[in-house]
Amino acid sequence: MPSSEADLIADRRRLRRKLSFWRVLAVLAAVAGVVIVGLMAAGRGPVSATAGQIARIEIDGVIGSDQSRMADLFKRVGEAGNVAGVIVSIDSPGGTTTGSEELFRNIRRLSEKKPLVAFVDGTAASGGYIAALGADRILARETSLVGSIGVLFQYPDVTALLDRFGVKVEEIKSSPLKAAPSPFTPTSPEAREALANVVRDTYDWFKGLVSERRKLGPEQLAAVSDGRVHSGRQALALRLVDELGGEREAQAWLEREKGVAKDLPIREWKPKRDADGFGLLSAAAFGADLMGLERLGGALRRADVSDRLRLDGLLALWQPPTEK
Repeated sequence: MPSSEADLIADRRRLRRKLSFWRVLAVLAAVAGVVIVGLMAAGRGPVSATAGQIARIEIDGVIGSDQSRMADLFKRVGEAGNVAGVIVSIDSPGGTTTGSEELFRNIRRLSEKKPLVAFVDGTAASGGYIAALGADRILARETSLVGSIGVLFQYPDVTALLDRFGVKVEEIKSSPLKAAPSPFTPTSPEAREALANVVRDTYDWFKGLVSERRKLGPEQLAAVSDGRVHSGRQALALRLVDELGGEREAQAWLEREKGVAKDLPIREWKPKRDADGFGLLSAAAFGADLMGLERLGGALRRADVSDRLRLDGLLALWQPPTEK
């Protein structure tokens, strides 16, 4: 083989090795970038290591019973030395009473560690308003929906459907009120009254929370606790919120009343996702975030029902009335 041809083959091999090296380096750089962005999204990356920041936490959508990931998020924010204050953004029609109570208590615990303010960015109804009550200061936009103070217990009755198809469900119970109500048998007056007592007791708890946190007397409480929602303007007059405004006004209050340094950056903190909870829509949302399309990412994330929790038990949930 001529020397020139051998040299050419050797050059090609060297070039191939160089290309392989740079390809591997590019892949590693991409992986590192994804990891850094993920850490930033969780509030633990280089961006969160700045001298100071205001943490922003979103309570968005229907509230499920399992609030463990949010509890972990509140704990991390509370322990972050570089977080000078917290803004909680709420846009929720409510959900389960247990999940809403857990959010309320998590916000109360965090407010003992950090200056904290909540603002209603759309809706804070029923359980969403329970969560808002955890803040020492509540703001709402003029057209936000606030209130719906009340609880409900819903269950299906399919007895007529079973009768139509000739299906009968047999059961043996230790007592008449065990597993009541059941969708397979008519609800007895005793079972209905037992459930009504639970609803009334939880309703009293909800009203007591509103009265205590918003400093409302009996007449003021009666005016706001009939289950209806109010606009932000109405909620201000009824003392359900303290001020009209959004995130900018919330930050101004932290600076003015809580001594938080002026013009600190607001960084969004998000709960950690389970390792097996990264579905197709979640991946698409993450890709949108990488490309700077935050609105699209948020919309895809809200559409992801892979980790949507069931609404079992008592609900504090606002449902818009439907036309008949």
